[in-house]
Amino acid sequence: MFKLRKTLSHLFNRTQIDEALFESLEESLILADVGMNATQKLILQLRHKVKQLKLTDSTLLKQVLQDLITELLTPLEYADNPLVHLDSPVLPEIWLIVGVNGAGKTTSIGKICFALQKQGKNILLAAGDTFRAAAKEQLMAWGQKNNVSVIQQASGDASTVAHDAVTAAISRKVDVLVIDTAGRLATQTHLMDELKKIKRVITKLLPGAPHQVLLVLDGNTGQNAVAQVKAFHEALGLTSLLVSKIDGTAKGGVLCAIAELFKESINPPKIMALGVGEGIEEIEVFNSKKFSSALLYE
Repeated sequence: MFKLRKTLSHLFNRTQIDEALFESLEESLILADVGMNATQKLILQLRHKVKQLKLTDSTLLKQVLQDLITELLTPLEYADNPLVHLDSPVLPEIWLIVGVNGAGKTTSIGKICFALQKQGKNILLAAGDTFRAAAKEQLMAWGQKNNVSVIQQASGDASTVAHDAVTAAISRKVDVLVIDTAGRLATQTHLMDELKKIKRVITKLLPGAPHQVLLVLDGNTGQNAVAQVKAFHEALGLTSLLVSKIDGTAKGGVLCAIAELFKESINPPKIMALGVGEGIEEIEVFNSKKFSSALLYE
C-alpha cells in the first residue's frame, strides 16, 4: 500500500540496534512525509523504548515503532465511525465537503453516498461547485450511479445552492444532505470567505449544521496536506478528514504529521475514511492500528 514500508523493510533486517539504524530510520520517516516534528518525537520515543525494554535485536524494533505510530494516530480515529454508525438526532444531517482542486472531492462524495446508502440512508446531493465547468455534470453522474437526486442551479452562487439544498432536504425529510463545493487553495482569501458564507447560510437555516465539515485530502500531497488542514480548520472548524488516492504511490506518513499538528487539541478533526481506489466501493473506514501496520509491513 505505501512506499514507506519498502524503504524501511531492509533497515529492520539488521541484527544490531545502533546509531546508524536510528539515523536511517529518521531519514526514512522524513522522506515518507511523517514530518520533522513527528519524526523526531517518534525516534526519541523509540530510543526510550529500546532502553526501557533492553532491546538489542533490530527485528523487534518494527513492532515497537508500529505501536508508537498507532498511539500517535489514535486520537484522530473515530470510536464509532460515521460511515458505519450514522444516527444523528437531528435530521437532515448536513455534510459540507471542502478541499483543493484535484483532491478527489467529487469521487469521494460518490463513495460516501454509496456507503451511507448501504445503511439504508436517504441521501440528497447538492452541486455547490459553481466554478468548475464540468463539476455539476460530474456530480450528476455520481448521483445517477447511486440513484440519488442532485440539487443544482443553472446560475447563482454556491450559497444560493446551499440554501435551496438545505430547504429541499428539510422538506423531503432526507437523512443526509451532502454539499459539494468548489476546489480552492487555502491562500485564495475570497474563495475561503465564500466557504464561510456557505457555512453561515446553512447554520441560519438549520442551527447546529453543518454536522460534518469534511476536508478531502489527496494522499499524495505530502507535507502540503498539513498546511491545507491547518488553513481549512482555522476557517471552518473541520470535523473530519477523508484521505483519497491511498494506493501504491502514496507515502502515507503525512497522517502522522497531521496527528502531531493536533497533538494538544481537545477536539481535533478525525480521519473518517481512506479512498483506496477509483471504484465506488473502494473506501475504507480509518483504523489507526491497521494503518500503522500497512505503513510498516508488507
